[in-house]
Amino acid sequence: MTTSPKTAIVLGTGLGQLASEITDRYEFPYQEIPNFPVSTVEGHSGKLIFGKLGGVDIMAMQGRFHFYEGYSMKDVTFPVRVMYELGIETLFVSNAAGGMNPDFKIGDLMIITDHINFFPEHPLRGKNFPTGPRFPDMHETYDHNLIAEAEEIAKEKGIKLQHGVYVGVQGPTFETPAEYKMYRILGGDAVGMSTVPEVIVAHHCGIKTFGISVITDLGGFDVPVEVSHEEVQEAANMAQPLMTAIMREMIARAESIEAHNKEQFNTAHPTEEWKSQK
Repeated sequence: MTTSPKTAIVLGTGLGQLASEITDRYEFPYQEIPNFPVSTVEGHSGKLIFGKLGGVDIMAMQGRFHFYEGYSMKDVTFPVRVMYELGIETLFVSNAAGGMNPDFKIGDLMIITDHINFFPEHPLRGKNFPTGPRFPDMHETYDHNLIAEAEEIAKEKGIKLQHGVYVGVQGPTFETPAEYKMYRILGGDAVGMSTVPEVIVAHHCGIKTFGISVITDLGGFDVPVEVSHEEVQEAANMAQPLMTAIMREMIARAESIEAHNKEQFNTAHPTEEWKSQK
């Protein structure tokens, strides 16, 4: 059995159950894939899955890699490079995050509209890959058309969505009260230990990206709240049905969104080929 996916999804902490809806599937444990790291975090299964979701060919990472596990940024983002070589054009990323925005509640879903990169190593550091320019523009890192599609789907399904800036940090410690306050002052709405490296490399490759966070804990307020990894997983699992509903429908519509992006590009660049930009 073969598939030709144009869409990939990275399933984060407590959100891997979407993989159970993939049909006609075949999967590869990370340890069986040459040069792939192996996830060491509880709740991250460690499989690369190919199949269909809502009738759309899809590639899914069930479990991701983190800088705090000791991997280099090249290791962390290696799967995105593989996605590019396999022809992936749209990437969906999800994560669990701590909320600093006072309007947020545990269990909220936050569309990532932008990010702040606090990782100590940049994923594009070193020799430039020919997939993109040496100094890539980052003005629309999270695709506006995909965000609009998510908003429409959420409205149709009566799902409340938050919007905000995701702060990417190395971990593995959760943030101190002072750090939560600092990130909030700097413009962050939620903070987590993943996503930013993968998104930067995907953007460098010309892959359209959509990101969404489950707010699993809160910080930076007057009353400090302790948090554990188990509580993060529990909160993410409780929010999973809403996340799954949005992701499932977005992936089903992904091909039409990509066709719209292609039409927009060809209208603006009538003498250039869409694929040459990929």
